[in-house]
Amino acid sequence: MTESFEQMWAALAAVGRDPSTGGYRRGGWTPSERAATDWFLDQCAARGLAVESDGIGNLVAWWAPGGFGADGAAVGGSGTSAGVPAVPGVVTGSHLDSVIDGGAFDGPLGVVSALAAVDLLRASGFSSSVPIGVGAFVEEEGSRFGMPCLGSRVAAGVLPASKALALKDRAGVSLADALAEAGTDPAGVGPSPLLARMGTFVELHVEQGRALTAPVGVASSIWPHGRYRFTFTGEANHAGTTLMEDRHDPMLTYAMTALAANKQARLVGARATFGRLAVEPNGTNAVPSQVTAWLDARAGSTEVLESLLEAITRQAVERAGRDGTKVDVVAESVSPVVDFPAGLRDRLVGVLDGAPVLPTGAGHDAGVFSDAGIPTAMLFVRNPTGVSHSPAEHAEMDDCLAGVETLAAVLKDLAQ
Repeated sequence: MTESFEQMWAALAAVGRDPSTGGYRRGGWTPSERAATDWFLDQCAARGLAVESDGIGNLVAWWAPGGFGADGAAVGGSGTSAGVPAVPGVVTGSHLDSVIDGGAFDGPLGVVSALAAVDLLRASGFSSSVPIGVGAFVEEEGSRFGMPCLGSRVAAGVLPASKALALKDRAGVSLADALAEAGTDPAGVGPSPLLARMGTFVELHVEQGRALTAPVGVASSIWPHGRYRFTFTGEANHAGTTLMEDRHDPMLTYAMTALAANKQARLVGARATFGRLAVEPNGTNAVPSQVTAWLDARAGSTEVLESLLEAITRQAVERAGRDGTKVDVVAESVSPVVDFPAGLRDRLVGVLDGAPVLPTGAGHDAGVFSDAGIPTAMLFVRNPTGVSHSPAEHAEMDDCLAGVETLAAVLKDLAQ
């Protein structure tokens, strides 16, 4: 017998939780993220789903169109002998990794809900005309290797394998080495055959904000966003003997740039966040020689995002001139605006009897798949506080269950 949503949620929530903060550190290919993946594979096995993996480790578990036999094994349909479908299907799911000290819902809610939605369809006796897949995509947050939606970008061919494998984490471990350590041959990394079998993709996700007043909503678009590395270079010196007027302190340049980013974002209704910092030599009694800071910037349009970055960069350069420092800006990743197909979006709204429609400033694998030409939609489950990327992230159980029922209804409509 398969587990209920509540049972699955409780089991997965225990995997990798930090007892001191209540948060998660499921970076890609870390022990806690691998444990969550093992949990997913066990759940798929319990349901007789045929699991397909690509070269980087993205997973899709397929439910055969003919449904399930009494023993839970997949029966009927037009799948291959291994249970992998030969025709494109409807895929749902999300990711199991987390940001550093992240919440329980971002990603896992979509995976657990997908499994539970398949259970509802199975219990109702529904027999789909196309395969239904449950996906778990790797390193969506980019918390280990700094590239958001890493697994889906590689799968879609947006990120070349050579560039992906050369990425390094904060300890200097390359993605190629991390894959090898996890038992995956790096030579297999590249565009994924999974995408050819994704006729439609629907991602359910916890809302990251508090605009949603109903239990479940439908996404209209994803804001354009990017990650930019600012390197401020100055001159290391003694904190006690160097006169203030003789300093070339990159920390001052960074500090004024962070304040400028805050002001410029507020002026145009955008988002700008310096959330990561590296200081050299990082000594209490030394003026730094270099400060590296990573800016996350998001806006409602590409034009606003570009003008925001230009304004922040201009003020950084101007301040560097006054401080006797230098600044270099590199775009590590930039994602364009994603407008989900209106026809598919409206179809979901109709299935849900007029659910609210809202944009999001958060990036998702759904955005990558949409850009790759796959008809894509997103569902949001209400977040009562709006807090996300934090141990305080939350959704009420009643809303989560409503999300499962909603997802099942959407899958039934798209797959019949």
